[in-house]
Amino acid sequence: MVKGEIGENSDKCAGIILGHAGRLALGRICAYRRSMTKQQKIAGLAFLKMHGLGNDFVVVDARGRANPMTVALARAIGDRHFGIGFDQLALIRNEGNVLAVDYWNSDGSLSNACGNATRCVARLIMAETGAAHVTLRTGRGDLACEDAGSGLIRVNMGQPQLNWHEVPLAREMDTLELPLDGTPSATGMGNPHCSYFVDDAETVDLETLGPRTEHNPLFPARTNVQVVEVMDRQNLRVRVWERGVGLTLASGSSSCAVAVAAARRQVADRKVTVHLDGGDLVIDWRDDGVWMTGPTMLVSEGVLSAEFLETAK
Repeated sequence: MVKGEIGENSDKCAGIILGHAGRLALGRICAYRRSMTKQQKIAGLAFLKMHGLGNDFVVVDARGRANPMTVALARAIGDRHFGIGFDQLALIRNEGNVLAVDYWNSDGSLSNACGNATRCVARLIMAETGAAHVTLRTGRGDLACEDAGSGLIRVNMGQPQLNWHEVPLAREMDTLELPLDGTPSATGMGNPHCSYFVDDAETVDLETLGPRTEHNPLFPARTNVQVVEVMDRQNLRVRVWERGVGLTLASGSSSCAVAVAAARRQVADRKVTVHLDGGDLVIDWRDDGVWMTGPTMLVSEGVLSAEFLETAK
């Protein structure tokens, strides 16, 4: 377990090696941390903008302060016209001696899991502490994260939830083939997923299929939706409709879910590369959980103004 404040001494930044591009980005993280104390004196809320393969996040550090997030504020920040815009907002907070992360969707709802956001937060904490490993507490459970080298971050997303009540589904049924057109598979990764296996992922009208499936009564907590084209036993082409968000360029938990579903359907190996609209993730379903490896990017840092925060109440 790791704890600490973003405002701690910047000499801790030297402990993680991410390659030339990673070192440049890491320098920005360190500069952000050095300026954080000054920014906190401003009547506003400091944030980072990050992404994993275009799956974009606002990161807010609430350690050492009251949790500022509300449904209204999450919605306001998530608005791409009147706010900052994000697929998820990751809020870092202390939970005793453990670092915890809450995931907010842009519609103001909470999610237990977000794989790409977990990797982004893990990168920040490892840069801060100089550690090559960190454990983050999420609604999904305690997730082990590690520096995979070459600018990549790996996270164990835990074992998949394969029973109907774990996903969850509305009633007992076989999660491998649901009683829906296309016989998709259901998988829980701390959040629900519905994966359609198709001949050509590019031709599916996901803007229609996604919301229709997300709100199907079969899924009492709604669901993330994927269309999956099996390229070969090591490669899957995937497009994603994210619950509470809509179309997204990438999704870590979705990638884990489709890899598990493909292995269960015996159309792919347990280690695959998932090719998303925003780039590639490597998913490895091991005995100890589903491991996801991929890149992260620090885009910018800033401060939400007091004026904006006032209107978001």
